[in-house]
Amino acid sequence: MNLDPGAAAISVTGLCKSFGEQIVLDRIDFTVPAGSVFSLLGPNGAGKTTTVEILSTLQRPDGGEISVGGHDPVTDPDGVRSAIGVTGQFSAVDELLTGRENLILMGDLHHLPRAESRRLAAELLATFDLADAADKIASSYSGGMTRRLDLAMTLVGDPRIIFLDEPTVGLDPRSRRAMWDIIRDLTGRGVTIFLTTQYLEEADQLADRIAVLHQGHLVAEGTADQLKRMVPGGYIRLDFAERGELDSAARLFGDAAQVNGDLTLAIPSDGGVRSVREVLDRLDAARVEPEGLSVHTPDLDDVFLALTGGHAPVKENLK
Repeated sequence: MNLDPGAAAISVTGLCKSFGEQIVLDRIDFTVPAGSVFSLLGPNGAGKTTTVEILSTLQRPDGGEISVGGHDPVTDPDGVRSAIGVTGQFSAVDELLTGRENLILMGDLHHLPRAESRRLAAELLATFDLADAADKIASSYSGGMTRRLDLAMTLVGDPRIIFLDEPTVGLDPRSRRAMWDIIRDLTGRGVTIFLTTQYLEEADQLADRIAVLHQGHLVAEGTADQLKRMVPGGYIRLDFAERGELDSAARLFGDAAQVNGDLTLAIPSDGGVRSVREVLDRLDAARVEPEGLSVHTPDLDDVFLALTGGHAPVKENLK
C-alpha cells in the first residue's frame, strides 16, 4: 500500500509497556509522516528496541492506540507485516548461503515466482554494490557488506515502512556512510524509515524528526535544529576587521564575550532566526558592520546529555 506523502505512516498514542514492575514505555505519543525518517534516541535500556518490536508486531503493548501503515499491530498484525520490513540489531543473513541465495530465499518466503526472485535478487545486488560478491558465501562478507545484504533482504517484499534498529552499529565510518546513502535513496522513493541509533551524527544527518526516550517517557521531539536550541551554550559569532567596530558592537551587547582573539565577539543566543534578526537589526541601527557572522548551536551530544543526564551515545568525528 502506497501512503500519500505527509500522511501518517505510523501513529502512536498512549503506548504503554511493562515487564513485571518495570515500566519500559509510559504513555508515549508520536507520529511519523510517510516518506520521512524518524529517529528514536535514548540510553541503553530506554525502550527503543521494545518500541520497534511492538510496532512490528513482535510484542504486544499493554495499552495505547497504534497504527502502522493503516493497520493495528494488535488486531491486524498480518496487515502490518504486509506493509513493513525490519532490519534488527542482529543480522538475518544466513552465512551458509551466498548473497544471491539469501535474496532468492526471501523471495520464496514472499511467495514470489522463482524467475521474479532471481530478477529482484540481481537488481538488489547491483543496487547495494554486492554484484561482485553475489555468489560468494555470506560468511566471507565484511561487516558492511553483511549489513547491506541484510537491508537488501528487507526490501524483497517492497515494504513502504522500514524499521532500522541500530543498523550501522559496529560498522567503520565508510560503511556507515554508504548505509546513509542507501537510506536517503529509500526515503527519496517514498519509503518511511523508523530509525533507532547509538550514533548521534547518524540521527543528525538522516532524521527529519528526532525523539529522545528516557525512563519510559519521550522527553523531547523535534527537528535536530529545534532540539539543539533547547539547551544553553549557543552563540552568534561576529568577526570584525577593526578594533573600533568590535568595541562598538560590544557596547551594544553587554553579555557578549571576546573569543579567538581580539576581533571576534560571541553573543549568547539560541541560534533561532528571530535571535539572528534581532542582532542584525541592532547592528544596522548602530551602523556597525561585522566582517563575518556565523551561528553556533550545541550539538546533539549536548542535547542528549542535558535531557537524559547520562552518558551520550557514540559520537563520531560527527517543538
